[in-house]
Amino acid sequence: MEQVRYEFVTDLNAAEVADVFRNAGIRRPVDDTQRIQSMIDNSNLIVTARLNGRLVGIARGLTDFAWCCYLSDLAVDKQFQRMGIGKELMRQVREEIGPGVKLLLVAAETAEEYYPKIGFEKVDRAYGIPRMY
Repeated sequence: MEQVRYEFVTDLNAAEVADVFRNAGIRRPVDDTQRIQSMIDNSNLIVTARLNGRLVGIARGLTDFAWCCYLSDLAVDKQFQRMGIGKELMRQVREEIGPGVKLLLVAAETAEEYYPKIGFEKVDRAYGIPRMY
């Protein structure tokens, strides 16, 4: 079996990313490829995981590379979960942003138990304004 290939990218196909989101079971606007493409185009940190050329995982974020990084998405196709892909995507992100940058994310309810296993600590003082659509 081929090894998973990890790569930092700036250009991705929205339909391919939507498939990973859909197959990972995370809530994203998977039927709105224009919005997914905008999410990709306006990110400045994207690392992908591919197996036999197929996109099976993605970590997508926004960062200043100096103080903080907001990880917008960490998704691995359910068929490929529990293979260390999410953990490796996170390792790649952390290596890229460096030790002086705080990594933040909003966890899906179904993933709340996962994040402490890969080094995240729960933050109590976070706030948000919900999307209007």
